[in-house]
Amino acid sequence: MKLLKPSWVSHNGKPIFSVDIHPDGTKFATGGQGEDSGKVVIWNMAPVLREEDEKNVNIPKMLCQMDNHLACVNCVRWSNTGLYLASGGDDKLVMVWKRAAFIGPSTVFGSSSKLANVEQWRCVTILRNHTGDVMDVAWSPHDVWLASCSVDNTIVIWNARKFPEIVASLKGHTGLVKGLTWDPVGKYIASQADDHSLKVWRTMDWQQETNITKPFNECGGTTHVLRLSWSPDGQYLVSAHAMNNSGPTAQIIERDGWKTNMDFVGHRKAVTVVKFNPKIFKKKQRNGSSPKPSCPYCCCAVGSKDRSLSVWLTSLKRPLVVIHDLFDKSIMDISWTLNGLGILVCSMDGTVAYLNFSQDELGDPLNEDEKNAIHQNIYGKSLAITTEAQLSTTIIENPEMLKYQQERQRAEQVNHRMTHEAQAHKLTSVVNGESLEDIRKNLLKKQVETRTADGRRRITPLCIAQLDTGDFSPALFNSVPILPGSASQLTSQLSSDSNTATSNLDPLSTPLGSKAPDDSSLPFSPLHLSFSPSNLLLTTSTKMEPMKALDSRFTERSKVMPGSPSFTKRKALDVDGGDNQLEKRKALDVDGGDNQVEKRKALDVDGGDNQVEKRKKGRPRKMDAKMMMPVSHQTFQQATPSSEKEPCCVVAIPVAVLKLPTPTPQKAFTLQVSTEPPVYLEVENDVSAVSGAKLSQLRCSREGREWDTLLPSRVITAAGSSDVVAVACEDRMLSVFSACGRRLLPAILLPATMSALHCSGFYVMALTACTECTVSQSLLTQQGVPVIGLSNGKSYCFNSSLETWNLIADKQDSLVQCADFKNCISSQDAPVSQGPLALTQGHNLNAGRLASRLSSTPHHLQHGMTLVFLENQLASALTLRSSTEYHYWLLIYARFLVTEGSDYRLRELCKDLLGPVHKSAGSAWEPTTLVGGLRKRDLLRELLPVIGQNLHFQRLFTEYQDQLELLGNK
Repeated sequence: MKLLKPSWVSHNGKPIFSVDIHPDGTKFATGGQGEDSGKVVIWNMAPVLREEDEKNVNIPKMLCQMDNHLACVNCVRWSNTGLYLASGGDDKLVMVWKRAAFIGPSTVFGSSSKLANVEQWRCVTILRNHTGDVMDVAWSPHDVWLASCSVDNTIVIWNARKFPEIVASLKGHTGLVKGLTWDPVGKYIASQADDHSLKVWRTMDWQQETNITKPFNECGGTTHVLRLSWSPDGQYLVSAHAMNNSGPTAQIIERDGWKTNMDFVGHRKAVTVVKFNPKIFKKKQRNGSSPKPSCPYCCCAVGSKDRSLSVWLTSLKRPLVVIHDLFDKSIMDISWTLNGLGILVCSMDGTVAYLNFSQDELGDPLNEDEKNAIHQNIYGKSLAITTEAQLSTTIIENPEMLKYQQERQRAEQVNHRMTHEAQAHKLTSVVNGESLEDIRKNLLKKQVETRTADGRRRITPLCIAQLDTGDFSPALFNSVPILPGSASQLTSQLSSDSNTATSNLDPLSTPLGSKAPDDSSLPFSPLHLSFSPSNLLLTTSTKMEPMKALDSRFTERSKVMPGSPSFTKRKALDVDGGDNQLEKRKALDVDGGDNQVEKRKALDVDGGDNQVEKRKKGRPRKMDAKMMMPVSHQTFQQATPSSEKEPCCVVAIPVAVLKLPTPTPQKAFTLQVSTEPPVYLEVENDVSAVSGAKLSQLRCSREGREWDTLLPSRVITAAGSSDVVAVACEDRMLSVFSACGRRLLPAILLPATMSALHCSGFYVMALTACTECTVSQSLLTQQGVPVIGLSNGKSYCFNSSLETWNLIADKQDSLVQCADFKNCISSQDAPVSQGPLALTQGHNLNAGRLASRLSSTPHHLQHGMTLVFLENQLASALTLRSSTEYHYWLLIYARFLVTEGSDYRLRELCKDLLGPVHKSAGSAWEPTTLVGGLRKRDLLRELLPVIGQNLHFQRLFTEYQDQLELLGNK
């Protein structure tokens, strides 16, 4: 054995926390602390292996230095192919690096001219999901997945073929997760944390296989890392810090039954890192001796806080070698060369040591065929025959799943080829026949150079475009659609020029209950001035059946009640788009603080007669042509707001003769809402969130299953049945959910604080302290849905079926600001930036606002917030009758459920879209969504390829595909 400590490998005295040797053995990477940021350095391996190369000044020692991390780098890992380098640090980020082509040497920014980057490595993607320091990263076999763990107690599995897509987020640890390792055959991934546990997770469904705690009960959280390792034959998993009779050990866990009967002992302090040699060895045959059959064995290196390193062979009871006082501080990481004879070790003291063994000491390594034969003999599979589809270890039960996946792969290849050709064409047009080096020199000639009084040069930095032709493009932020608009600009954005706004569509010429025209064929316009004067605008009083919207649009088991709506005489306005006649409306100028009403010029409205004041002759003003359709109103005495934070805007309440008592908000309460089946509701108010905001959590337990959701205001009362759950909040919002937790409607604005709430079947009764709600002015969408935007940033739309105002936008809603659904957006999704929902709430989806919030949001809340936001978007698009936006958000919602593995909600969504297979006279299920005539079963057919992307849902996929085929044959 030979030992070398190259002094030139250092981070200027700062700690080195990680080291990893490239698979081809030509270079190695170190990660640690820089001067004022995290530092990743790629070094040349040749000067370490050969003394003559170290002395040769023409052979560079440092190949590249990257200072992109904002804080200390805790881990660096090469991919198995050596194409990528992943790094994770205290800045909560995982960066993936790739060598840039066609770019020559450059000087490290901020350093002396002698420090040059021989190779150029650039960050191809930044993975943002963790809310704490990233402690370890690990590539799966065949580089299909990249796993990262953090002090936020989670493990995130990234799709390495489609960064930054998240395959799964593993939650179960209650302490800081400090180490990861993959099973060499790809069936498991193991993690170790400060919660005194080691967990093994299945890659088939990303569920926990086993939880091992006994060897770690006496352990304390004293180690910076807990780097465990799996043996190359897959038979043994060796942990970091464990205890046996109050002594530090490295626990050996057998794959067969996860038994913990053996351990590596001898270190005086806690074990920080364990690393298996990638080779499997057999005893070396002496020259001239006859070959004898020997049992293959593995080699393992163990590093500890006692500054010593031990190397073990599984065929020996004692260590092969122990090196004491190798460093001044704790050992942090270990990496073996691919041939199994060399090992690099790094320490917190900022130095690196290299050990070189001979085959006489370790044994003869098995070749790849012999290694694969061992895997096939034990597991029936090996890395040589494993493909991406087989890594999930899921048996494909339906060939249609393969068909969908193959079609999807072909489509992606076509898109990739077209994109690559477009980029190549673009590069050719820019380069215009010149070499990249010539362009670089020409650009550098344009730089401005001046000299100061003391003779020193000053060069003004010149921006040079990226000349790399790699297949990755920098992606600091993902493509989140930036939707324009704000509440104050709603009128101007919804409107179009008067010459183009006219249309033959009359949103109210069709009765409210009939099918609305498809809004996908016409642009959204707030006002069409070609309405027939005889058409009516809005019902001021409508007799209706309770919660008919629920049983007609979202449920299948509810019954249609006898009787039909009876509409009373309604007030109407004569609107002539060509004449210069327009009513001067009475408006409420609302101030959010004191609700003062400014008196303006008004036109008295008496009964059904509307007086119209003639305007001056000439061309009408542009602003008047853009105004929304006014709604007739009555004047009421303004009521006192129920909350100081919630001004009673636009909503006027008459003086109530009887004011009913209202419930007092509680910190938490539980109630049983049904006995057959048993359903329990648990409400917890004032759950901590980001930026000091408080959320409320609703949890429902039903037949052994649970679902939960988040609400932006305190819950004062709740009710439910076996079919629906309703909750009323302190801000006078009523929310209705299905039995599986899906939001059925946007939050309903109540005219006053809730007094009593009851549910029976699909019917919800809400009794408020006061009654009557009147709106003085609102805007009409193309589909005839009234929309109002208030000065406090909230927007509402009128639900004609329920005669309620539903909340569709709130710029202060923390649920919207912290929702993270960017990974569920496909590049093939049609943009919806001009839809009514997008124009109303566009300012809430600003990418910069999202990016600033996501990093500070706890991960366990972020999932719930995203789910609530997507269900709100679906319900709002349905209420606004926007078919394009409903279709857009439905696909994103389905992708999110598939990614997160939400089987319960996904099944209910498919069931609602499929409807009854056999016709029934008592069923109220409708084949369309009442949104532009979209057919539910056609939507389900679009969702099947999305569901087919996750093999975990293949039985759900098969079930609904067969039923659709059965219905198609009928």
